[in-house]
Amino acid sequence: MADQVSAGYDEHDTERLVDAPSRAGRLPFERDRARIVHSAALRRLAAKTQVVGPQSNDFVRNRLTHTLEVAQIGRETARVLGCDPDLVEAACLAHDLGHPPYGHNGERALDEVAHEIGGFEGNAQTFRLLTRLEPKSFDDAGHSVGLNLTRATLDAASKYPWPLADAAQPSGRHGDGLPRSVRKFGVYDDDLAVFTWMRAGRPAGQVCLEAQVMDFADDVAYSVHDVEDGVVAGRVDLADLAGAGLRAEVWATVREWYAPDADDELLEAALARVSALSAWPISRYDGGRPNLARLKNLTSQLINRFCRAVRDAVAADGSTYPRLRYSGDLPVPAQVREEIAVLKGIAAHLVMRADDRMALLGEQRAVLTELTEVMVKTGEPALDPLFRADFTAAANDEQRLRVVVDQVASLTDSSAVHRHRALVRGA
Repeated sequence: MADQVSAGYDEHDTERLVDAPSRAGRLPFERDRARIVHSAALRRLAAKTQVVGPQSNDFVRNRLTHTLEVAQIGRETARVLGCDPDLVEAACLAHDLGHPPYGHNGERALDEVAHEIGGFEGNAQTFRLLTRLEPKSFDDAGHSVGLNLTRATLDAASKYPWPLADAAQPSGRHGDGLPRSVRKFGVYDDDLAVFTWMRAGRPAGQVCLEAQVMDFADDVAYSVHDVEDGVVAGRVDLADLAGAGLRAEVWATVREWYAPDADDELLEAALARVSALSAWPISRYDGGRPNLARLKNLTSQLINRFCRAVRDAVAADGSTYPRLRYSGDLPVPAQVREEIAVLKGIAAHLVMRADDRMALLGEQRAVLTELTEVMVKTGEPALDPLFRADFTAAANDEQRLRVVVDQVASLTDSSAVHRHRALVRGA
């Protein structure tokens, strides 16, 4: 028996790999959201890097707090569009679950290690985790189907709905400033069966509306909160942007990292618009309650500004409402994209290019590379119980390497260091 269908969605959207009727009368996407909230993978994000390490400062965001903020922005945007808020929130909660230790830097290291077996990509790892690795449900043959989420929720969490073979060459930078060195794709070859089930009847390569909302919410959260964290950490003083020399340096970073075609005039105009907000700082940040309140109000004003612009664009274009699944795209005005690029550029130039952060990146990649190598050599005793059966069942060296990569990707920043110390330095 199928669950009750949420408004605007049909039984195809709410189907699960293994039938699991609700015992409490909840709607399908409410159940999906709850399964992700209670997952071990979500809890582990609390100890994974966002931009700077989660142990570096009590205030700065880790991957979990970022995820919760993305979920809130995504839910409010969903209400504007008329798509299901629980569905979008579930996708936002899931969107970073596949990130390894050290964020995109760790992703680069594991992609190099796994080059001969189809690489590593955080979004493909998220799909693998949701449909296989996170223990919740099993099929009749005893195979794990992960959290057994609905087809629509899995699709909404798929930012890149294609395999590696169809992925474009990487270009530009991630939101955290690291170069895009990994081709972006959403499924490994050995997970294609469930991916094909998820995408049944949908256009190849087309991103569903709910996934676009998730991606927009992620972009807004990155741009606004990275500046906030930079100010509190003492690395960003927005008052310094009054200097034309610093602005020129920031604009150069914006073009190099995010918006290659943006000229100084366009970026100056975007900065003028956001700096005209009433909460834009008028004095240097001193850590006191008034300044912190002003900074928090600035983040609220920026988020409201970006989300309101999308709402107005939806109202103005007169197209389909409610907008869900494949009924249309998310309209993000050009001015919003320009203002987001300016905020990203400020954080990129003043925080992400800092010498101390750049020096740390190579050390982090070495930890994951060496840890993977020693785990492959040591085998089952080096793995958590959750992965030992997979390693034993693997038919060849390629499959065993994939299991080890799954294990390393599941670690937090701190547990990767501890495991490295025990297995590599103690080896």
